[in-house]
Amino acid sequence: MPTTVIVGAVAAGMSAATRLRRLDEDHEIIVLEAGEHVSFANCGLPYYVGGVIPERESLLLQTPQSLRARFDLDVRVNSRVVAVDADAHTVTVRSADRGPYDLTYDHLVLSPGARPIVPDVPGAERALVLRDVADVDRMADAVAGARSAVVVGAGFVGLEVAENLAHRGLSVTVVELAPQVLGALDSELAIRVQDRLEEHGVRVLTGSTVSEISAADVTVAGPDGSHRIDADLVVAAIGVTPDSTLAASAGASLGPRGAVLVDDDMRTSVPGVYAVGDVAAKRDALDDGPVLIPLANLANRHGRRVADVIAGRGGRGRGAIGTAVVGVFGLTAAVAGRTERRLIAEGRAYRAIHTHPADHAGYYPGATQMALKLLVDPDTDEILGAQGVGEAGVDKRIDVIATAMMGGITASELADLELTYAPAYGSAKDPVNMLGYVAENAATGETPSLQWHELAAAADEPVVLDVRTEAEHDRGTVEVPWQSPLVIPVDELRERHGELPRGRRVVVHCQVGQRGHTATRLLRQLGHDAVNLDGGWLTWRDGRRTLVPARA
Repeated sequence: MPTTVIVGAVAAGMSAATRLRRLDEDHEIIVLEAGEHVSFANCGLPYYVGGVIPERESLLLQTPQSLRARFDLDVRVNSRVVAVDADAHTVTVRSADRGPYDLTYDHLVLSPGARPIVPDVPGAERALVLRDVADVDRMADAVAGARSAVVVGAGFVGLEVAENLAHRGLSVTVVELAPQVLGALDSELAIRVQDRLEEHGVRVLTGSTVSEISAADVTVAGPDGSHRIDADLVVAAIGVTPDSTLAASAGASLGPRGAVLVDDDMRTSVPGVYAVGDVAAKRDALDDGPVLIPLANLANRHGRRVADVIAGRGGRGRGAIGTAVVGVFGLTAAVAGRTERRLIAEGRAYRAIHTHPADHAGYYPGATQMALKLLVDPDTDEILGAQGVGEAGVDKRIDVIATAMMGGITASELADLELTYAPAYGSAKDPVNMLGYVAENAATGETPSLQWHELAAAADEPVVLDVRTEAEHDRGTVEVPWQSPLVIPVDELRERHGELPRGRRVVVHCQVGQRGHTATRLLRQLGHDAVNLDGGWLTWRDGRRTLVPARA
């Protein structure tokens, strides 16, 4: 009977164990967990802190006893693997109940996850982290007597923690080293998330670092100098680093940020040893290189994959694009694939598209506007990335685009996707279809566009034309230093285009880009060198408010 030893009993490890049992009843499966709990809902931890999930037991999905009963798994908690002898195919276990002992394996699956990063500053031992049930118990106890909190880090977990601490009535400050919150988004979308945080009373300090944590406050150094912030509670949500010490000691090769390098079958460089979950590097679907993406959906997927490999099932593993979503005070932010910032850093050519559609038909009550961004390879029309921020419907659209990316559907082909439609759920031209229309127009050259951050740097000082109504213009418009605002509503443009100077490029803008497209097409056919300001005034407004544009 073959024996598989799995180190780590949360997402990837338990997915591997249960899948392997379903595939092979005649297999000894031993799962070793260093902590006290197995198969818990770690993505739900912030919501238990905030009281959204009222019962702690809701986080505990399985126990060693339930896993033994249903899957005949030998799950051992409080059992830490301290050494691997790859030549002898043994692991050394330090157990609270049994003392040290050795286990022999045929297959070893390493799934220890990742360790939270804590700032290296005086007083850092006071900072709480949130990775497991013991962490959430400590945080829940601390919240009970707290009035103020500082959250260090404005990524997915940091924002979830900040929101839930605010739900509990704490005065919350978020401190982020980067010039924006939520680095998974580009700046012109991330600013909307920051706005939502501040609207709900969360203080946001970007471009700032924590330099000291004392018993009652935190010292923050930022663009305006250093100051102290009251903090009964301090949470470190900077990120995680792969817990790859055991793998390295076994001789496994490491990659980005210490992640264990694996092939598409989750094999490490050590025969008989696999790595899955947050400890393992994923294969980037866009360039095939190794990348660290610590997400639960990928951990579960790769746990299933390694079980298939051990059971002798074929099939090639898939690359990862990093699809993720977060909710912040009723606002949804979602992303798949590359950001513009990362594409620039990689030196890769791209085309950006911004739209601002309603989540469903505008005439049906309750429609809300979202901001979508699509990044496209200008030569192949491949979708490189997508982002969205809005109150409703964002997750649905990003999921569709993520599926298109994995299926090899091009940006222009989004126009032809058949998606569900009824007035309460979408539009006859779904926001995803609309992105496809814009991508197709750009690919064919029908509607040249200019990005918000390119306008200020335009050396030719083009004519900037607002084709909205005077009333819309008066509520806010694109401003450039070389010209006073010029307004010709799109419905009057055919008769009044003669007011535009000949021989100069014309940058057309409306509110979101749609009327700008119509005006650009008209002007080009009338002999003007016209381009559309991508995403219209809304994208320009949001981009100009950010501290650092994407191109920097």
